Amino acid sequence: MSRTQWTIHGEHLVDENRHIRLSTVDVELPDGVRFTQYVARMPRCAMTLVLNDKREALLMYRHRFIIDRWVWELPGGYVDGAEDVAVAAAREVEEETGWRPRTMEHLVTYQPAIGTLDQPQLIYLAHGADLTDKQPDINEAEQIEWIPLPDAVAMIDRGEIVGAATVVALYRAVSLSL
Repeated sequence: MSRTQWTIHGEHLVDENRHIRLSTVDVELPDGVRFTQYVARMPRCAMTLVLNDKREALLMYRHRFIIDRWVWELPGGYVDGAEDVAVAAAREVEEETGWRPRTMEHLVTYQPAIGTLDQPQLIYLAHGADLTDKQPDINEAEQIEWIPLPDAVAMIDRGEIVGAATVVALYRAVSLSL
């Protein structure tokens, strides 16, 4: 089987900061058609599905201004430079929820929008967590709850969970019978 790749004729930087690198790329398809594509590159993100002994997931209720909606999500965020991804995922759980994961294991990695966005999303699974005396960041979540895994999956159907990382993690957990 012959595989023909797209040809890149150049890339022009539009904007860049610590959260995103936006550029335009001049591309040629195998049939000779050329076009300009916007490309966004972002740092790795690490999220954690924390499950307790009752198969409840630790979720945060927060407002997302871009879609102007209140939604439930997993704790997570950017991996800082050379930081170990599992360490970053655990750090984010504690900062955002006040719970410290007991274990960390890789669950799944995916790219949310590979046609335009390069942003590896690494999802970890934690079995159990201990409540710390650290108060969660008030800017991160309005509410933090342990929600039974079947109920959390049903929240996807109701549109209460829409973020790709949370959807992927919950479906992955169900597929593995966690």
